[in-house]
Amino acid sequence: MAASGRGLSRGIGASSCPAWRGAHWEARGRLKPEYDAVVIGAGHNGLVAAAYLQRLGVNTAVFERRPVIGGAAVTEEIIPGFKFSRASYLLSLLRPQIYTDLELKKHGLRLHLRNPYSFTPMLEEGTGNKVPRSLLLGTDMAENQKQIAQFSRTDAQAFPKYEAFMNRLALAIDPLLDAAPVDAEAFQRGSLLQRLKSLSTLKPLLQAGRVLGAQLPQYYQVLTAPITKVLDQWFESEPLKATLATDAVIGAMTSPHTPGSGYVLLHHVMGGLEGMQGAWGYVQGGMGALSDAITSSATAHGASVFTEKAVAKVQVSSEGRVQGVVLQDGSEVRSKVVLSNASPQVTFLKLTPQEWLPEEFVDRISRLDTQSPVTKINVAVDRLPDFLAAPNAPGGQPLPHHQCSIHLNCEDTLLLHRAFEDAMDGLPSHRPMIELCIPSSLDPTLAPPGCHVVSLFTQYTPYTLAGGKVWDEQERNAYADKVFDCIEAYAPGFKGSVVGRDILTPPDLERIFGLPGGNIFHCAMTLDQLYFARPVPLHSSYRCPLRGLYLCGSGAHPGGGVMGAAGRNAAHVVFRDLKSM
Repeated sequence: MAASGRGLSRGIGASSCPAWRGAHWEARGRLKPEYDAVVIGAGHNGLVAAAYLQRLGVNTAVFERRPVIGGAAVTEEIIPGFKFSRASYLLSLLRPQIYTDLELKKHGLRLHLRNPYSFTPMLEEGTGNKVPRSLLLGTDMAENQKQIAQFSRTDAQAFPKYEAFMNRLALAIDPLLDAAPVDAEAFQRGSLLQRLKSLSTLKPLLQAGRVLGAQLPQYYQVLTAPITKVLDQWFESEPLKATLATDAVIGAMTSPHTPGSGYVLLHHVMGGLEGMQGAWGYVQGGMGALSDAITSSATAHGASVFTEKAVAKVQVSSEGRVQGVVLQDGSEVRSKVVLSNASPQVTFLKLTPQEWLPEEFVDRISRLDTQSPVTKINVAVDRLPDFLAAPNAPGGQPLPHHQCSIHLNCEDTLLLHRAFEDAMDGLPSHRPMIELCIPSSLDPTLAPPGCHVVSLFTQYTPYTLAGGKVWDEQERNAYADKVFDCIEAYAPGFKGSVVGRDILTPPDLERIFGLPGGNIFHCAMTLDQLYFARPVPLHSSYRCPLRGLYLCGSGAHPGGGVMGAAGRNAAHVVFRDLKSM
């Protein structure tokens, strides 16, 4: 295995690697033969759905195939002494109602808010004592304008107006996240009463239109145009445009020049934490601590959560209604309803007996766009990265920029586009986009004293490599070495600080976390796969053609990110349906 720095170089998933160590969840209560509701998968959405249903008096059990709960929101000690948010790594999008309703603070959730939140260092040839420039953005608008003015005074003046413009759009869309989409099937095929009821779901859409008012055409462009076209109308400096554009492509196999990339940006700026709009933060103890808090809330009210209990198939009665699940060990568990936190592809193509699903529906699900550009690399280091653009303090203590999302190879939107083009040719990007985070800069419990955990969210890496190559140990390490070489250019000495690493390519993300194609959103957040078309048209209200089976994960509205909205919304739809049975 190729070494990087010193010590252990580890590409999890390679045959020569030992198994990772994670915090095992001990199920509360014995497995019963029957529940009111069963949830497939203990990802955060599944746990949220279970917590809400149990609070509503619906006896609920959750079955997770892995030994750890949380799905992609999980903390694992891959390298002894270092605790990683192995997949998802930042929190912002969690719906405020969930935070409050489930009393997550009471159940142990602690957050570290970041300010500043974005740091983009430049690669510039310094002369003498000249330090390369960088762009540092946070909550202080005056300071942001001062930073931006290094590159353009015009952009510095425009930035507050841009922020207000985007915040208004986020405010308008916000209510759409907390309710099921318009039930197109009921509106098209239902009874008169069902059609009238479906009209009530139009209310959030009408509210959004009122908020946007006369500027609706401009906002429509944000949702449909390439983000470069939108940003070019506001700004002239590339460092600012490229920094903002990262949120439009992160997790998506799209270029800043791809139409519709603006919505992905909006998806990442419409969150907030503890009343602070747009704030992002680290969870104390890693993202698994969020999943633990949700589970604690659910089990405190009587829900049961079981790990290492994989669901093999959904059971269907002779009348064509869900009647429970069969576990991998052959155990049968009966229930009135089944909610799946798994992806639409796993739910409908692998777990559901195909004879109970219309051929057209199966075909649409099989053709969902699941392309992913993401390779996540988790790194253990024995000291903080020392950036040329912002040298470390003499004592090695974290500085403000260390708590940020640090954007590397992001000085110009053209760099992002070229990285995308590499992947479309079946090649890992020659100069990949890198979002580097150091959660231990604010949460020292994650690493031994003086050491740190580094999260590298990198793209673009295709699922299928050109030339018949596969993502074996050699290819994983070759790509990781390339990423580390890039970091070394910005922060000399980084490679020498590496203690160990965990490399998760798109096939690894699919295999370990059940993310189809490695896609962190379960399927792409493109306009043709959003709102009443998510996952497919006529089946966006969490229901599917099989009565009693519901989708509650990221493949349902409103999509991916650690938001919990799909789980909460699905739980309310299920509860209403149970009452009418």
